[in-house]
Amino acid sequence: MSTAVSRILDRLREDGGLQGKDIANIVAVSPATVSRWSSGKAMPDLRTQTVIAELRYVVDRLADFYTPDETRLWLHTKHPMLGNERAIDLINSGRTEQVLAVVETLDSGAYT
Repeated sequence: MSTAVSRILDRLREDGGLQGKDIANIVAVSPATVSRWSSGKAMPDLRTQTVIAELRYVVDRLADFYTPDETRLWLHTKHPMLGNERAIDLINSGRTEQVLAVVETLDSGAYT
């Protein structure tokens, strides 16, 4: 059964190059839990759904600039413009706005 969450997880895999274990690490659950969400056998709690939705939004924005493999690497790499933190950690801690601010600099061509 396809759910909104399972469709978002599919997009994260396709557009963001993220594997189930990546998503599991980002939202602090087991890969088996992500697999159950993907198959529609379980649903994440509301906070986790929010993190997944924010991650999808960031991945959608990054897809304008990077391939899926590059997007995955970008999310996992520490960035000077993020205070030498990783985007995935900021997204998980509810600081997606900081990540999006850096993505907007990509859009304006101010960051390479």
